[in-house]
Amino acid sequence: MKAEAILNENEISLPEPPRPAGNYKAAIRHDSLLFLSGQFPFANGQLAYRGRLGRELDVATGYQAARLCAINVLAQLQRFLGSFDAVVGIARLEGYVQSAPEFQEHAKVLDGASDLFHHVLGDRGAHTRAVIGVASLPFNAPVEIVLTIRISP
Repeated sequence: MKAEAILNENEISLPEPPRPAGNYKAAIRHDSLLFLSGQFPFANGQLAYRGRLGRELDVATGYQAARLCAINVLAQLQRFLGSFDAVVGIARLEGYVQSAPEFQEHAKVLDGASDLFHHVLGDRGAHTRAVIGVASLPFNAPVEIVLTIRISP
């Protein structure tokens, strides 16, 4: 099934992709790789979640925040590529989780993004991954994800 059909079937509508918040591009293509800048859990132009995992937010909320970051990635892909047909696969997903020092469930939070990519893109959504706990993120966001995507020429 095509990615667009899966999104429709699951009632996931892609938002207007967030614009860069500084002097950088949202995406840059180099040969068969597309590098996406960090995506945050924005919905309707506003940050939908704020705070640290293990303090203000629990794992289930972090999972939803990471899922929303992934939806914004898909919106950026659609803007940049026009459709998901050009996506060969996700090479790497990096996730930054703003967390309390004692928090240790970063991987469960980032599964919110990984699960969505696999569901929507199938085998093309499989990826390598790194998850990093950080003391702070811009906007007091709980999660930021960065992707490198393989695309067809």
